[in-house]
Amino acid sequence: MRFRRPRRATLPFLVITVALDLLAFGIIIPVLPRLVQDFLGGEAVSAAQVYGLFGLTWAVMQFFGAPVLGALSDAVGRRPVILLSNLALGFDYLLMAVAPGVGWLLVGRAVGGLASSSFTAAFAYVADITDADRRAAGFGVIGAAFAFGFIAGPALGGMLGAVDLRLPFWIAAGLCLANALYGVFVLPESLPQERRTPFTWSKANPVAALRLLRSNTEVFRVSAVLFLSNLAHEVFPAVFVLYAGHRYGWDQVTIGLSLAAVGIASAVVQGGLVRRVVPRLGERPTMVAGLACGAAGSLLFGLAPSGGWIWLAIPVTALWGLFGPAAQSEMTQRIAASEQGRLQGALNSLRGVSGLVGPVLFTTSFAMGASHPGPSLAWGAPFFVAAILLLLALAAVAPAILGRGLPELKAAPRVAGHFGE
Repeated sequence: MRFRRPRRATLPFLVITVALDLLAFGIIIPVLPRLVQDFLGGEAVSAAQVYGLFGLTWAVMQFFGAPVLGALSDAVGRRPVILLSNLALGFDYLLMAVAPGVGWLLVGRAVGGLASSSFTAAFAYVADITDADRRAAGFGVIGAAFAFGFIAGPALGGMLGAVDLRLPFWIAAGLCLANALYGVFVLPESLPQERRTPFTWSKANPVAALRLLRSNTEVFRVSAVLFLSNLAHEVFPAVFVLYAGHRYGWDQVTIGLSLAAVGIASAVVQGGLVRRVVPRLGERPTMVAGLACGAAGSLLFGLAPSGGWIWLAIPVTALWGLFGPAAQSEMTQRIAASEQGRLQGALNSLRGVSGLVGPVLFTTSFAMGASHPGPSLAWGAPFFVAAILLLLALAAVAPAILGRGLPELKAAPRVAGHFGE
């Protein structure tokens, strides 16, 4: 039976799927740390340390789950992986809505970390349906969908959490289950039969996935920089809610609105600026610009003497979003079309490693800084650490502008039947 190519509206369908997933994820951001804090008697430092364990658990499941789902999507297609993961996330949020204690919340984070590895298939989907010269823009649109979750999600979560800390979890569960139903009817498959590869556990383990990154020198170098960027980005989910509450006395609604502002700025950058900047500057200069803005924004977050400065830091930090789509585009062009799922699984495993290290690194630095008596620059320690990581990444990739460090781009051979040909 001849494989039918997806309709031209496939990318919008995928964007809606990703946006609904991130909306559900964003809703619980303002309330999950507070729920943990309530279970621990309201003590902020202890909550930060325990919440670091939550991030660690999530990352472990991402580390092991992403290569499996990536290889599975190369074998059976992207669509079934995305739909089944939506169902799993829906039931996970239901579990967290009724969790009687921290232990059950931790179980929920473990299930959620595994199910959220479906974003591996979503990024591979983009590589399936876009040509190389438009791929950065495609990844940027998906990045904008991610940002949407941080526009509406945290704002809605903050307001719902003010009514009841459990209510956001019920809403998140409903969104994921509705998303699965939506996908059944409107999300086409993107990977034709002739480009699928059999599933084997030898390709689906994390070590094999990371070995794929080492098979190409250029991919390995860019992925190392991407790892540093991902590690630095962990500062926001790890400590921002607790940091803003402790240093500036912000409540759930204010935190939710600030995270929504982050989402709006990120959507503008990834949904609009990326597709204009990358064709003009190229992938590597765009990567440099993004990392530089990320470092500057992180410093502003750490140095901000009052909450008002945070609102100034948000648009600067949002320009960090130029980096990811450009880096993803450059790597996908060096990997065969039949291994895009494995590539995205390997990259998500790297995100898992950053998630293993990041929560411990940033919650520990927050706890140390927050324990300092009285207002102090030490309270911004997590963001100073993030800035240092981004400066290291910048030092590694900046020589590319002068034609040094990273070799010239050599795209992987084009595959017959690639969408857009």
